[in-house]
Amino acid sequence: MNVKRITRLIDLLQRLQSGQGDNADKLAEACGVSRRTVFRDIESLREAGVPIDFDAAEQRYRIDAAHFLPPTNLTLEEALSVVLLAGRVGELERDTLFAAAVGAAEKIQASLPAAMRERLAEVADAIDLRPPPVNPLTDKGEVYRSLLRASVDKQTVRIRYDCRTEFREIETDLDPYHLLFQERSWYVIGRSARHDEVRTFNIGRVRSADPVDKPFKRPASFSVKKHLRNAWRLIPDDGPDSEVHLHFSSVVGQNVAEVLWHPTQRCQFRDDGTLDFYATVSGIREIVWWVLGYGDQVEVLKPPRLRREVARRHRTAADRYGTL
Repeated sequence: MNVKRITRLIDLLQRLQSGQGDNADKLAEACGVSRRTVFRDIESLREAGVPIDFDAAEQRYRIDAAHFLPPTNLTLEEALSVVLLAGRVGELERDTLFAAAVGAAEKIQASLPAAMRERLAEVADAIDLRPPPVNPLTDKGEVYRSLLRASVDKQTVRIRYDCRTEFREIETDLDPYHLLFQERSWYVIGRSARHDEVRTFNIGRVRSADPVDKPFKRPASFSVKKHLRNAWRLIPDDGPDSEVHLHFSSVVGQNVAEVLWHPTQRCQFRDDGTLDFYATVSGIREIVWWVLGYGDQVEVLKPPRLRREVARRHRTAADRYGTL
């Protein structure tokens, strides 16, 4: 079956699924085909298990609206994208947070006629999607669901948390304002009673999240964007933002410029192929690790404290290796 016919069948399926239906002449006109083709396509869908009925009194074909969700007008490419993204990402966390996405992808595939599923499989085999490494969050599905329910219902939860900054497990009542997936893991952002401020917690380190019979009200002024400010990733530092200026060698400059690392970044190439990278960040703690990842292919020009910190860590690493 060619792509053109698959697209036509999906279009016909969506029109019938709307619950309104139509007669063969109008369906043919809407799909841009002949009556004979419409009859053939309807029969193909029926053979695939789609319950298409003909209302003799109203002279129209239709699918009971209760049999499917409302039409989503997915194209073949859109259906393929959903299946690929949910399937590939879900493989990483099938038993935890992305299980619902996997289930949705499987339902999309199952709802398509057999010939379409075969074609979808053929196209999927020609495409590969390899997500970056992520925290698998083993056995954290219930914690995630508890936090999500609490956020939606605006109910405080009491969490036990493996705190890396305090080097021990802590307990705090948390008003979960927002859940966020950033790069490699899920995070919950909310007001912590223990810290008396809005904090960000890595869900992978939350040992438990138990509901507390205490509703909370999310401040009207709260937004994730305001909370994160211009953080390089997730944790903004106190104080004013820093203007960062990095100079990358020609070996890595092009690769750096091709990626949007931060919303504020600006890139300028010099005549020798090296790259000047500029960004405005709320704190330097997170960007330090990114800079160190480029080793001797980057030099920090500004701000001075970032330059000093990168130099200090390079010296520590050099001392650890000694003379080889």
